[in-house]
Amino acid sequence: MGSFTKFMASAIFFIVLSFFLVPTRAQEEGFIYVVISSKGLEFSKDLLIEQVVSSIIPLQLPQIEKSVKIPLVGQVHVVLSNITIYNVDIASSYVETSDSGIALIASGAKANLSMDWCYSYSTWLFDISYQGDASIQVEGMEVGVTLALNGQEETLKLSVLECGRYVKDISIKSFHTPSPVPNFYSWICIYINQGHLRLVDAFEGQIVFAVEDNISKKIIEGIMKLDSLLQSLPKQIALDDIAALNVTFVGNPVFNNSSIEFQINGLFMAPNDDFASSLYNKDSLNPVPFNAPAKMVEILLHENVFSSVSLVFFNANYMQWVINKTPDQSLLNTAGWKYIVPQLYKQYLNEDMELNISVSSPPIITVVNNGINITIYSDVTIGVMNVD
Repeated sequence: MGSFTKFMASAIFFIVLSFFLVPTRAQEEGFIYVVISSKGLEFSKDLLIEQVVSSIIPLQLPQIEKSVKIPLVGQVHVVLSNITIYNVDIASSYVETSDSGIALIASGAKANLSMDWCYSYSTWLFDISYQGDASIQVEGMEVGVTLALNGQEETLKLSVLECGRYVKDISIKSFHTPSPVPNFYSWICIYINQGHLRLVDAFEGQIVFAVEDNISKKIIEGIMKLDSLLQSLPKQIALDDIAALNVTFVGNPVFNNSSIEFQINGLFMAPNDDFASSLYNKDSLNPVPFNAPAKMVEILLHENVFSSVSLVFFNANYMQWVINKTPDQSLLNTAGWKYIVPQLYKQYLNEDMELNISVSSPPIITVVNNGINITIYSDVTIGVMNVD
């Protein structure tokens, strides 16, 4: 009874699953067909951007140093340190697919930075140093990434083809300086401080480059982590200790104008068995018309997916049962069968019995427009118990 219950639970699971999936056409490769529509791509894009931004914040940029010439003073050495991007807002984004891959574009982005600044001035008479902090806003950022997604060794390989970035403008939101200590040279500090706009403007190119370069590096790091995740996906998903679903990818994804299509092997087999796919010929089946409304993700199953699971359980001898107990035990008494098999009741009056059920061949499963047809050939042997 335990094996019977296990098989029936598995069979019911896949029959119920089939009502939520659309019958598929005959395919050249793969038995499970997955389509990510434009709606699904938009959702994936928003999720990816959210994850990338959360991984960036806060982002520490390298220290920047430069010597700037101040009129009447001369060369002043300026250091920008503790440069941190603490906020990124993206106004809009979109995703495009083409034969070359997937393009993700984020535009109208703003980044807010905080930093410490310090300048020093030296002459043969005296040394002066002064420091403070500033808030910078980088506006009009555009970041574009083109990704390649290819099949590789029964999995998917994600790589960066191109990563471009552009910053339109940079502005100072606030510039804080402590009051100089009153002394003979404080007028020099005040004079240099009056030129702070020119000091920061002198660093504009370096700040923009640091923002662009480090954000690009973080994006590429995020893509590499996503690729590692794809590489680590399992190639089999065990249903139990008898059957496992082969979820390896077949061939390369197909890119359409607004969707991506994948093919997965999708056949059930005994765990660690690599030969199940050779037992089926998809082209011998007639295609089923496919008209499905647009969803985020559409999953289509070939009928051989269901046939494969029945074959695995049949080969594992899980389609043979001896039934000698039921909730209504009268069903296993010859009296309950007197109108079905009268000769049995006449020969064995009111005797307990058991049923030996054996499936003689793998069940035949065919997918039709409105459901699934299952044909099972079995032998049923009735055994009367306690007969001398």
